[in-house]
Amino acid sequence: MNAVILAAGQGTRMRPLSTHVPKPMLPVADRPLVAHTVDVAVDAGATEVVLVVGYEADTVRNYFGDARRGTPIRYARQDEQAGTAHAVAAAREHIDGPFAVLNGDNLYDPAAIAALFEAGPAVCALEVDDPRNYGVLSTIDGTVTDIVEKPSEPPTNLANAGAYAFPADAAEWLEVPESDRGEHEITDVLARVIDEYAVTPVTLERWMDVGRPWELLEANEWKLHELEGRIDGEVSEDARLEGPVVVESGAEIESGVVVEGPALIREGATVGPNAYIRGATLLGEGAKVGHAVEIKNSVLSPGATVGHLSYVGDSVLGRDVNFGAGTTVANLRHDDAPVKLTVKGERVSSGRRKLGVVAGDEVKTGINTSLTPGLRLDAGATTAPGETVDRDR
Repeated sequence: MNAVILAAGQGTRMRPLSTHVPKPMLPVADRPLVAHTVDVAVDAGATEVVLVVGYEADTVRNYFGDARRGTPIRYARQDEQAGTAHAVAAAREHIDGPFAVLNGDNLYDPAAIAALFEAGPAVCALEVDDPRNYGVLSTIDGTVTDIVEKPSEPPTNLANAGAYAFPADAAEWLEVPESDRGEHEITDVLARVIDEYAVTPVTLERWMDVGRPWELLEANEWKLHELEGRIDGEVSEDARLEGPVVVESGAEIESGVVVEGPALIREGATVGPNAYIRGATLLGEGAKVGHAVEIKNSVLSPGATVGHLSYVGDSVLGRDVNFGAGTTVANLRHDDAPVKLTVKGERVSSGRRKLGVVAGDEVKTGINTSLTPGLRLDAGATTAPGETVDRDR
């Protein structure tokens, strides 16, 4: 079974985090987001993985090379993002026989993907309370009979989770007309497969579409909780580590630090002295957390620095961000309403009671900066010393 994994999009809903880094390569625990999908496919028995790349393609290529844990990796180029069927069509020369299609910005229940590969032709489904914003599957006696996109009156609560095992014939059915939103949709291919084959629904226990910055936080919360603690780096004798904490080789935990897991301190990162890390927190390669800093439930990308006497909660910091001493992130609205964040120019509810700042690469704050909840700072943005920032910049 070939596994075609879609990783070509620009990730505009994830900006500013995806301004310079393709969304599938953003960090989720100990590897990029798309690497979780590749590993699930490899574990399910994929004989070859085909990565469809486009935006910042070299970043993906440089990470994976030509194999992943012994499984060959091929690359297909999609220069114009014209839909999922269009993306799979770009990989057609690498498809030989039955093939699976997975999204490189989704997290999947591994057991379900193994079942998908075994059961094909098949499609993964998720039981949801309100399926109106999904493709909805109908079934009879364990076989999919229909799929309808975003129905106002859903026939079932089975949402299409965007993972497919197709028969070999489907590789010739990828030239589908544009949908109403101007894209060539893989669900049109699925509809034809449903007409001509018995398609098995495979129910996912857990699945996540990681499309927006707060979902990257949620993805890390999921995967960091799966870590088993280990200490390969240097940890001061009077530091205290509680729960599952991973300190990679080359990382350093200094005197007086408290880390309450789950937490992953990656190679070259330094913490302390007298810092406090709590919640599901990822400190990327070379990240620095200074004296008396508190980091709570956050992601610091490689090279990010939070100076002394600062607080960062429920936030995502891009590469090489530098928060000056005394920078404070507010992460809770006074009215306890869900925090909103700007996505593609519109303020959107995150559904989260606590959400701090999303800072693009190389953001710099002056000392004693205050950042309000749900703030978006574009790559390279700066603040003045003592400034209170309550609008995106």
